[in-house]
Amino acid sequence: MSEAMVGAVRDAAAYIEQRADAEADGPVSLKELSDHTGVSPWHLQRQFKRVLGVSPRQYDDALRMKRLRKGLKSGVGVAGATFEAGYGSSSRVYERAASALGMTPASYAKGGKGQQIRYGIAPCALGLVLVAATLRGICRVQLGASDAAMIQLLKSEFAEAEIDRDDEALEPYLEEILRRLEGQAPHEDLPLDIRATAFQRRVWEELRRIPVGETRSYAQVAAAIGHPAAVRAVGNACANNPVAIAIPCHRVLRNNGNLGGYAWGIKRKQALIAAEKSRSDNSEARARKKA
Repeated sequence: MSEAMVGAVRDAAAYIEQRADAEADGPVSLKELSDHTGVSPWHLQRQFKRVLGVSPRQYDDALRMKRLRKGLKSGVGVAGATFEAGYGSSSRVYERAASALGMTPASYAKGGKGQQIRYGIAPCALGLVLVAATLRGICRVQLGASDAAMIQLLKSEFAEAEIDRDDEALEPYLEEILRRLEGQAPHEDLPLDIRATAFQRRVWEELRRIPVGETRSYAQVAAAIGHPAAVRAVGNACANNPVAIAIPCHRVLRNNGNLGGYAWGIKRKQALIAAEKSRSDNSEARARKKA
């Protein structure tokens, strides 16, 4: 891809951001972007997706949803936040709420008020693990060294949600996460209740396809989802993964093979990779011995 085309894509993205900041009603059309950049609509859409990993429409929607979250938390109300985010009506907001907010806009605006979240904590080889879930599925997995610190982090986003500890109810989820922390392959499917953009979901789905004991680079993940130029966006998606271990972002390394970052610390990432590699090697050795 030429530098001129990369520049056109960046210009288009900046134009979308300006429109979102101006609280324009409705998404930017491809024709409008084409007129602004001088690139044909079809070509611009294709190259935009190649560079940023999402279409112009998805990029616009993500910006508006971010503005909506900010508005809902500021106390302007659902109607005000909807208007400020540039949504022409509340119907589209409610259509997106389940996947993008994890709850209705009204509930999100109240800091999760009315939401029931239960969590459990268990010791593991990496310190402590906290697993939290709504009635729909797991919404958070955290690693740490202090019960209090992890609980505070869980409560920080939804201060008004009904959050209770219930180790017994969370036991099935905790047991499965603990198995995976020990390097074992997934035994049970884990239902998830997480907010995500369309691009994040594609990245996270690809991470779940990486076999136990193997790793991939950010570039390899980007190529696997059909967007080889979106390496940085893949890294951001990994960094924003709210359910560590359930979605194994620790299996993604920098393109030079270095570990890169990890929300719960590089030493934990290294230990997770080593445990999975050891389990995988032992399984292969047993299989060869039987053969």
